[in-house]
Amino acid sequence: MQGRPNGASGDPNPRNDTSVTIDSDSDNGSRHRIAEVRGSSPSQIVPEKATILNDKVKAGPCLSTEKDLGIRKQLALPHTESIIASNPIAVMPLESPKQRLAMESSTESHRLRRARTRNPWICSGLVLFVTVSALLILSIIVYSYQSLQVDPQGCRTPSMRPTYIKLVGFDSEHTRFASKYGLYLYRERGVDEYSEEDIGIKGVPVLFLPGNAGSYKQGRSLASEASLYFHDVLQYHQERLKTGVRGLDFFMADFNEDMAAFHGQTLLDQAEYVNDALAYILSLYHDPRRPGRDLNLPDPTSVILIGHSMGGIVARTVLTMSNYQTNSVNTIITMSTPHARPPVSFDSDLVHTYKQVNNYWREAYSQKWANNNPLWHVTLISIAGGGGDTIVPSDYTSLSSLVPETHGFTVFTTTIPNVWTGMDHLSIAWCDSFRKVIIRSLFDVIDVRRSSQTKQRADRMSVFKKWYLTGMEVSAERKLPRKEHTTLLTLGDDTKSKSILRQDEKLTLRGFGHRKGPKSHLMPIPPRGGVPGKKLTLLTDQKLNSMETNRKLDVLFCSDFPLRAGQSATLPSLNLDLSGGSASSIRLVCKSAAEDVISLPTSTSSSKFAFDNVPSLSYLQYDLEDLTEYQFVVVIDKAETRYPGWLHAEFSDSSDSVIPTRVGLGRLLSAGLNIRLPAERPMVIDIKVPALHSSLLAYKLHVESKDCDGTELFKPMVRQYISDPYESKFFVNVRDAEINLHGIAPYMPPHIGDNAAATGISFQLWSDASCNGPLQLSLKVDVLGSMGKLAMRYRTVFAAFPLLVVSLVLRQQFKVYNQTGIFISFMQALDLCIRSSIPLLFLGLTFLASSLATSKNTLSKSASPNAGSNSTESVIDFSANDLLLGSQDAFFWFLVPLFGIISIGTCVIVNYVAMILIHALGAIRAILMSRKGYIKHDERGNTSIFWSLSTKNRVINTAVLLLFVATFIPYQFAYVVACVVQLVTCVQASWHARETRSASHSSFYNYVHSIFILMIWILPINVLVLIVWIHDLAVHWLTPFSSNHNVFSILPFMLLVETLTCGTMIPRITTHLRHITYVLFFFLAAYSAIYGVTYAYLLHHITNLVIAWLVGIHFFAGGFSLRNLSRVINDSDGVPNGSPITDGHIKKLP
Repeated sequence: MQGRPNGASGDPNPRNDTSVTIDSDSDNGSRHRIAEVRGSSPSQIVPEKATILNDKVKAGPCLSTEKDLGIRKQLALPHTESIIASNPIAVMPLESPKQRLAMESSTESHRLRRARTRNPWICSGLVLFVTVSALLILSIIVYSYQSLQVDPQGCRTPSMRPTYIKLVGFDSEHTRFASKYGLYLYRERGVDEYSEEDIGIKGVPVLFLPGNAGSYKQGRSLASEASLYFHDVLQYHQERLKTGVRGLDFFMADFNEDMAAFHGQTLLDQAEYVNDALAYILSLYHDPRRPGRDLNLPDPTSVILIGHSMGGIVARTVLTMSNYQTNSVNTIITMSTPHARPPVSFDSDLVHTYKQVNNYWREAYSQKWANNNPLWHVTLISIAGGGGDTIVPSDYTSLSSLVPETHGFTVFTTTIPNVWTGMDHLSIAWCDSFRKVIIRSLFDVIDVRRSSQTKQRADRMSVFKKWYLTGMEVSAERKLPRKEHTTLLTLGDDTKSKSILRQDEKLTLRGFGHRKGPKSHLMPIPPRGGVPGKKLTLLTDQKLNSMETNRKLDVLFCSDFPLRAGQSATLPSLNLDLSGGSASSIRLVCKSAAEDVISLPTSTSSSKFAFDNVPSLSYLQYDLEDLTEYQFVVVIDKAETRYPGWLHAEFSDSSDSVIPTRVGLGRLLSAGLNIRLPAERPMVIDIKVPALHSSLLAYKLHVESKDCDGTELFKPMVRQYISDPYESKFFVNVRDAEINLHGIAPYMPPHIGDNAAATGISFQLWSDASCNGPLQLSLKVDVLGSMGKLAMRYRTVFAAFPLLVVSLVLRQQFKVYNQTGIFISFMQALDLCIRSSIPLLFLGLTFLASSLATSKNTLSKSASPNAGSNSTESVIDFSANDLLLGSQDAFFWFLVPLFGIISIGTCVIVNYVAMILIHALGAIRAILMSRKGYIKHDERGNTSIFWSLSTKNRVINTAVLLLFVATFIPYQFAYVVACVVQLVTCVQASWHARETRSASHSSFYNYVHSIFILMIWILPINVLVLIVWIHDLAVHWLTPFSSNHNVFSILPFMLLVETLTCGTMIPRITTHLRHITYVLFFFLAAYSAIYGVTYAYLLHHITNLVIAWLVGIHFFAGGFSLRNLSRVINDSDGVPNGSPITDGHIKKLP
């Protein structure tokens, strides 16, 4: 046989190239085919079974240069030196002639290699084992998340009669968003008086901001309660009205269900709109024609903001905008708002906006002087729903890295008195018991006598702590020391009207009204200088608060009546004479403890949950240092008839009531924590476990008590609590309790002050000490229940880590391809990676995670914050926990390999789902073609199965799409289009590979399929912004996004996808430039693991860089020339021009 003469192919620059013919085995071993090898035409194919030695051609199978034992075993190849594979490039200019060494292999190895290369469905035993393990782990996580350690919820649905008045006057003259957003005023039908002329603006303005895709109508529950409470209660309290209490005018911002959680620019637009709305709302009150305007009161200058979910972030962003009016906001209450971190990091604008807003608040509170702090008068309260919130991790609601305790705090709904229940993301906006507390706290902070419409900041903080905290916190304020004596108590010397206990004697009352007339019980207060840490605890099932008018009990703190010389003998306003006319009497001046009463859930044998609809218990707790000016604690039984009930009071030492533990997490895992309490014990016991501070672990608590000898006052009750954030959970009638907390969580920024969360969890136990029986407590780690905690804390990891696996797989595919000429399947490359690069990389990441956690702990222990409560340390690195696992505890090193296994399994599942989709679409295509007679059997080789559009049309389509990206549509839309086009390319490449049964087309299919898998994992990053854009189109908002029109963010993807539609296989690179490909994919893999969770949006841009390099290989591997560019664009499929295909095989040349 003879070769074709030089220049026969139309090459304008013919060279003296070697031209030979090759005779090789066919697919079935019985046929032969012949093709040309021409160095002057890089688009020609060399059959995969040709070997070359010293420019001579031998018949034989295609062999590998890879010396790695793993690759040779997977490909069933013997030890080889060089290969020229069946791809569109015969001899690449980047390939050195010295590397073309020939080796031969057996027919059996040749058959195995072709079979494995062509079947992408094959899954090795190792990959199968890892996938099954991943599915098992994922199943456990999902089961645990849905079924285990789930906080009970007890919200009752309220009823209301809403009316929404749209403020049409707030039009385009006041804001540029008038056509997109709206403003409403809520009126309760049948309660609020309003008409078309007078909409009834007479109170304090409050603006409700809905969350992501939320409706303004979500604020109706709060607004309805505000109207009802003022109408039914407050308007009849003249004393409250004199202190500046008025009704609340609830305005509601209609964001048209916009999605601020996915797009930073949308967040900024909403904040700008809210500032415009604030100015308009205040202008309504300044209108001198407003009906009902009180000229004796100042016009409002500020509005209270209530934000749900992302509405809380909008509220904080409002104060950072250029159109913000100074002091127009001084009170912000947020519900389920992710303050510390964005809920997802897929949009760069959102991440940057969060960073700017949080930095603004931190810098404001870092100022030494109040005059330099623009937020000095602002109070911010963040309320979280707890584990029931499956939309926003409640850890993200923490303000500890943003606001000092003097200006705000974070509290959980399970902590709030008389609420005591967890809530999901939506129910927190309408829960009946919760809305009552919110509205009552607002009525306590407003004061229309001030232009700000609210009390001073310190008073507001005091009110919020009173309503939202338990009252047992270390920072809880006691009103008793600041009160004046209100009662003059006169006692006789008879024992019927009074009883005086001995020092340190416990007081226990069972039933009231045993005698006619009041009876007092006096407990002597221990003198100072005794055992330190002594405290008084009192618990009763009777109401003691000041709001209760028909109280059966009164608790007073009394001292001798001051009749010393020179001292005023002015008597208190209330005179309580219990002497019965006795000649000798004792006179005491007393203060009531009603304002310091703490509400606790009832714990009886029938109790199930803390939020049961039953009357609560009353609890008092004072340190001995707070009682130094008093001599007696006086309990007065005022019941005139027999009345059921009980009371227990005692003084206890901290040595008996506080039990510190030094158990470590390792010991707790192995043996648990067991504590035995003696029969003679205080009523209240604190058990502190500082080692338990992570939100990733859950526990099981078991309380075992013996039956009471007599009538039991109450069943054991446990309060689980941490101090920052303020999270308490109550377990009534406790025997077994599931313990989980929101302490130190992954990716959370450091605290601006002392790390209070590091003090760990504590358990406060109330038990009836009169039962004279021991009590046993055991605490164990709930391993299975802890698995579900990974779902919310690490949900973004499940999107970032699989991209690491895909990057390593593609790196391995290119490595084998550049060495052997065969682009192996995704599953085959994954098997090789599991045996080599993946374990090594995850091992390195494991050591990195451990070292990062260790270094953080070392720095935190060595640091000594000396700043005041309202300043931040400049040395604090608030991005310290952004890397890798974001964990501050080296104990969780095992999460890296755990997530690695899950990622591998996820990639396998996604790969097979993609293949099923591709083959299903291919089957549909084949059916349509066969019905229409689209391609005759003998014409398959002559008809391109790829795009039939001309080069001109393809260029025009691409240019038009890029023009739209630059002007109107976001590049995310073009990316979705590119994914669809790539899917179609995969369908056609798969069909063509099956029809031709050619290794070259199999390699091409494996290549486009792997690129498609890579694009799938980037798709979620782009889809969310695209959803926001589509939503804006739906509401006829056509203003383009300013930050999503970068053509270069999508150009490489479009060029690569367009190139692949032509059926052009990427050229091999055998020089040192091939290492650039490996480095880029490795960099993408490493970034996905280390920064992928915090800065997920950059994954698109890094992948875009990798794709740009692949495009460069496609276009310029043979040197930059218009000829190479034309070859890439004009090739219609992966076969050489002039090599017709019949029945899937290359015809023999004559």
